[in-house]
Amino acid sequence: MILRRGFILFLPRLAGLLVVACCSVSIVYMLACTPKGDSQQLALPRAHSPTAKEGYEAILQEREEQHRNYIVSLKKQIAQLKAELQDRSEKLKNVQDQFPGPLDTRLDHSSPEKAQANLLAFLHAQIDRAEVHSGVKLATEYAAVPFESFTLQKIYQLETGLTRHPEEKPVRKDKRDELVEVIELAVGSLNNPEGDGNAKHRVYAASDFVEGLYADSGLEDLLGIYRTEKDKGTLYELTFKGDAKHQFKKVVLFRPFGPVMKVKSENVNMADTLINVIVPLAKRASKFRQFMQNFREMGIQQDGRIHLTVVYFGKEQMSEVKSILENTSKSANFKNFTFVQLNEEFSRGKGLDVGARVWKGSNVVLFFCDVDIYFTAEFLNSCRLNTQPGKKVFYPVLFSQYNPSIIYSHHDSIPPLEQQLVIKKETGFWRDFGFGMTCQYRSDFINIGGFDLDIKGWGGEDVHLYRKYLHSNLLVVRTPVRGLFHLWHEKRCPAALSPEQYRMCLQSKAMNEASHGQLGMLLFRRDMETHLRRQRLGSKKT
Repeated sequence: MILRRGFILFLPRLAGLLVVACCSVSIVYMLACTPKGDSQQLALPRAHSPTAKEGYEAILQEREEQHRNYIVSLKKQIAQLKAELQDRSEKLKNVQDQFPGPLDTRLDHSSPEKAQANLLAFLHAQIDRAEVHSGVKLATEYAAVPFESFTLQKIYQLETGLTRHPEEKPVRKDKRDELVEVIELAVGSLNNPEGDGNAKHRVYAASDFVEGLYADSGLEDLLGIYRTEKDKGTLYELTFKGDAKHQFKKVVLFRPFGPVMKVKSENVNMADTLINVIVPLAKRASKFRQFMQNFREMGIQQDGRIHLTVVYFGKEQMSEVKSILENTSKSANFKNFTFVQLNEEFSRGKGLDVGARVWKGSNVVLFFCDVDIYFTAEFLNSCRLNTQPGKKVFYPVLFSQYNPSIIYSHHDSIPPLEQQLVIKKETGFWRDFGFGMTCQYRSDFINIGGFDLDIKGWGGEDVHLYRKYLHSNLLVVRTPVRGLFHLWHEKRCPAALSPEQYRMCLQSKAMNEASHGQLGMLLFRRDMETHLRRQRLGSKKT
């Protein structure tokens, strides 16, 4: 009886809960089916509508159509974004191709951690860019970057110039330190292999680096090799003696080059920078006339910020030299010259030293020059830009002309001088063994102690001065320049020279005549004439 009465009391509450649940479900359904941002509200079917089922189906169809249109709109927007992204990627790739490397890595100095991470990523990328893991397609055989071989003591190199040898000990400290560091790092990697911390290994030393240690097994030519790609880094491959005969350990190392970093940017005003060209001279009036033609055109007419100091030894041909100088002064209205005459035996070092010290004006750029030199106005600016008092001196490598009578022997006539001054291997060579033409401020020359005046005659004084600068704190700028030429002239080596000076003179004389190929053709000229004669006889018989 009590249970029945309780059940009757509970029925109204249950009915109320069911009504509330139905209302809640209806409200949730309406919210879920209403699209966001839709300003038009779709009404539920009314009581007098045809049927509730048909009304709900109409609503659902309309909702489905709206969602379909919405999806189509989203797809269009995605397609547009993809096209825009592709366009921006192509533009970025074009910029990176035009300016590779540093643009990919911006070093943010405000965030050291980010800068370090970017730098490491750049260095790793350099390995992928270089020819380490695979080769790259090259346009011609001349585009290949050759390796150079090395041992603990020597380097075997292709680009020797005139002062380096095919096999030589690394004289430059940076090259020695580079190879020592590489060998030590390779030895360290062999003695500490990755992933084998507890395993026992033999201890390697630098002496295990293969350099003729296997003469008995025919491996005396097995060497370490390295090459440098200027924009990426240096690749090293080192071979070490293994645990048994005919077994080796090979270590590949790569020194990646970092991104280009700005050091400074400055304006340089050379409008008032005067150059004092100092020429020591004895006789050679005809050569001086040719020199003054060049000096007038390039120094006076084109440059205009120049002074000439001629230090003349003896009196023979002096009047002719002075006449050439005075005629140039009158015709070009040029007054900036000094003529010093010394009654003593010719000494190039003495003449340049006297010419530098006779100057009484403010600090000036000195260009030590010879009478058989041809320079351009462009070179004079290089002379100014690469010198700085107390900071820099300039030692340009000039281009030395071969004997025109050999170079143009197959021509009807020798062309004018200006047409001969072409930088090609058939016309001359970089005179990388000469240090006579140099630019420096007078204050630096005086402070360094000038020339060794005990050196007489030809040669030696320039190397002595060059070494003084190398042993100082001044920066020595040594580079080939395209606007400075040594004109060919027959060289005579006086018997009064010391044995060392005479040897240097003969070496210079031998190198001045012609290229290797041209000298070879002279040597085998009779063979060539015989061959041509046989060709002519053969053509007559046929």
